Amino acid sequence: MQASDIRELSEGDVQARIAELEEELFRLKFRSATETLESPLRLRLVRKDIARLNTVLREKQLAAPKQGSGASPSRSKGPAKRASR
Repeated sequence: MQASDIRELSEGDVQARIAELEEELFRLKFRSATETLESPLRLRLVRKDIARLNTVLREKQLAAPKQGSGASPSRSKGPAKRASR
């Protein structure tokens, strides 16, 4: 699954897909411990798909507050000053 395809999904769909893939990953790990897998590469692909989905979901969560408000909180660019003792 490509990131561009994932970005078209809603947050609920992304979370549902993550749950499905985590279940599949669990089953693959369990089977790999008890028997030889037909395609051991599938473990890696599922793990990477989960990571990709989580990344896009986090992007959406971070973008949501920015769309709602025009001003963002300002941060100081230097280190915090300490009070003298």
